[in-house]
Amino acid sequence: MIRVLLAEDQGMMRGALALLLGLEEDVEVVAQVGEGTEALETALRTRPDVAVLDIEMPGRSGLDVAADLREQLPSCKVLIVTTFGRPGYLRRAMEAGASGFLVKDGPIEDLVEAIRRVLAGEQVVDPTLATAALSVGPNPLTDRERDVLSAAADGSTVADIAARLHLSESTVRNYLSAAIGKTGTRNRIEAVGTARHNGWL
Repeated sequence: MIRVLLAEDQGMMRGALALLLGLEEDVEVVAQVGEGTEALETALRTRPDVAVLDIEMPGRSGLDVAADLREQLPSCKVLIVTTFGRPGYLRRAMEAGASGFLVKDGPIEDLVEAIRRVLAGEQVVDPTLATAALSVGPNPLTDRERDVLSAAADGSTVADIAARLHLSESTVRNYLSAAIGKTGTRNRIEAVGTARHNGWL
């Protein structure tokens, strides 16, 4: 039996996936969680063969959990399943140690097949997304530029961002200016939009 952990913040989606996976003769859903913070603890307790992780969850993202699992439970394969087919997410998922990346609008058969394949040591990536990731290229933003741009996403002032990130206002302006330049946009609102669209934030 393939022991599977499901981490998905939408209860109805999580329940439906568990039900459908449970119909497979060789798959057993050993745990279901709705938050990223629960995912690692539950995985360490239940020791699944494959963790199916959503990206955007409360607490910690699926990308964070994937990196945690690589360090603390390397025997567990990670399959990212997301609504958001953003090229930068794919790249970050692979860097975090994920073995697979699927978009949620595919059929359940694709997910079941992907679970079997990642357990067998293969990498499984949505082909359309793989092509898009290659065309977009790597994330041009540094970690600090990403932090500052993320902090700017809610419309915070430079002073607010500086206080929150413990930086000087001039440093924040420099990071924002660099991020705007690297994303080829005209202002920080556009930079946030472009970075989000590409999965860089």
